[in-house]
This record gives sequence, C-alpha cells and structure tokens, in this order.
Amino acid sequence: MGRYEMGALPRDGRDAQTVGRHDPDESALRAFLERLGHLFSEDLGIRLAGLDPGELFKWFVASLLFGARIRESAAVRTYRELEKRGLLTPEALRDADFWEMINVMASGGYARYDGITTRKLKGAAAKLCHEYAGNLNRLHDSAADSTDLVARLCEFWGVGETTASIFLREVRGLWAKADPPLGDLACLAARHLGLNDPLAYWRANPVAGWDFRHLEAALTRLGRDHCRRGRCNKAPAPH
Repeated sequence: MGRYEMGALPRDGRDAQTVGRHDPDESALRAFLERLGHLFSEDLGIRLAGLDPGELFKWFVASLLFGARIRESAAVRTYRELEKRGLLTPEALRDADFWEMINVMASGGYARYDGITTRKLKGAAAKLCHEYAGNLNRLHDSAADSTDLVARLCEFWGVGETTASIFLREVRGLWAKADPPLGDLACLAARHLGLNDPLAYWRANPVAGWDFRHLEAALTRLGRDHCRRGRCNKAPAPH
C-alpha cells in the first residue's frame, strides 16, 4: 500500500473540519481497511451482523477475556479452548464444572488468574440466564439509553468500562444504543494521522462494503502495532 494521508473533510454548510494533510484517496482508504480493518470478532469466526443471541454471547465472552490483563494471544487461545469444549453458550458456561474451567484457563495461559477468570465467566453466564433469559439483545432492549446500556453491562462482575467498550465497539451501528468512546489505541493512531474526528471523517468519506467499526479496528491495530512502538514509518499507513 502506498503512503496514506487522510485529508480535509468537505464543507457541510458550516465550518470545514480539517482532519489531515492531503485530500482523501478512497483507493488508499479501501486498501487500509482491507489490510487492517477486519473486525476482531470476525477473527474469531463470530458473525454479529444478524444480532444472533448465540453470536453476541460468544463476543461477550471474548470481550471478557480481552479485557483482562493478559496477552491478546492468551485470550484467543482460551477462547478457542472454550469453543473446542462446547462452552460458548450461556447455559453450558453457567453449568460447566469449575475444575474443567480451571483447566481451560490454564491451557489458554491464565495460570495466575484461572480462578478469578473462571468465576467471572461462569458468573456472567449465570446472570445473563437469570436476568435476560440468556439473550444480550434483551439487555440492550431493557436499557434506557447508551449510558444505561454501559451501566447494565458493568453490573456483571468483572466487567468495567474497558470491557464494556470492547464489546460495544463491534456492535456499534447494530445496537441503536451502542455508542462507546473510541479506544485509546485508535485515538493514538488517529492523532498520528492528523485525524481530529474519525467518525466525522468516515461520515464524509464512507467506503462501500465497510462501516465505521472497520475504520476503528484498523486504527486500533495501527496504534497497537506501530504508533505506540515508534514504528510509524513502517506502518501500512506510513506517517
């Protein structure tokens, strides 16, 4: 991919909003999305577009794992182990043997947090079954607004604003009340690209077949793998 520099948004009848150095190049933006913009849920084989309760729960479990203080690779291994053992439904996870779960955690790399993470996952599954009939869509429908939605997610033990945001970013635009802030890594990458308002930029420069979640995912990977490591000149979008 060639050098990618986001540009100025067109005027909307008010003030022009400058977000970069040169005019946007749709082909470069599309290449950027194709390289880095796949959703984190898609990497796990989770399909959220239809808001299937089973797929939403899988992403909720993954978000609980990603939100822990452990390497992303360990979270992915643990998710795959849960998948292999058929423990990715609310009922199966709620009823799973505690020591089997400890083994799952150890296999994934959660040796120091195996008991805590086991209780967190089993407790979340039990609460979801008891209060929302195992369906996260019911949680969303019960929320008064985006703030209440976050508050309801944070009522699950072990879920803080970071984990809630991880989960909600990938249902943004699917759940009407999902409106999480841009993540720190995505903000870092956006600043490095001279992108002052990523959402406004996307609305002015959409790319067919993609949505804002993909731009956010791409910015997150750019920030994680390049910007925070001082490797901006070697990034897929050099800057």
